[in-house]
Amino acid sequence: MKKILSQPELCDGCRDCEEACEELYGAPRIIIREINGTYYPIICQQCEDAPCKAICPTEAINETIDFERCIGCGLCMIVCPFGAIVLSERKAHKCNQCPKLDTPACIKACSKRALSIVDAEKLKLEKQEKHIAKMARTAKPKFDILELVSKSKKAEEKLK
Repeated sequence: MKKILSQPELCDGCRDCEEACEELYGAPRIIIREINGTYYPIICQQCEDAPCKAICPTEAINETIDFERCIGCGLCMIVCPFGAIVLSERKAHKCNQCPKLDTPACIKACSKRALSIVDAEKLKLEKQEKHIAKMARTAKPKFDILELVSKSKKAEEKLK
């Protein structure tokens, strides 16, 4: 699954991404928050077990929000752990990653390249590989797995 990745260290708080989103959808679905001088682009993370989806009394939330079903109660906004849902005109809004565009509007609008689209599964695998490589360099195992396999095969041969 593709996801929008934000890099706060590159964001200058210009809000061009918010404006591009608002121009396209009538309300921004990305929010820039400033905390201690750093700007954080807040975007829906499309959670697997999304609390917003679970709490919605009208089942209006999936990857997108069904505005016909949304009653504007705001429960989704309250439970979102990222603060990525906003209410506008009594309807909930969240990033849908601009499914009709090749590149989401916020990414096109960001001159600082603080936003990008990534393959979440590929990114996860790359992080795992880096972690495994680091552990292999720094860990000092009490046994060598290859040596154990070799000894095990020799023991099996003796039993035959």
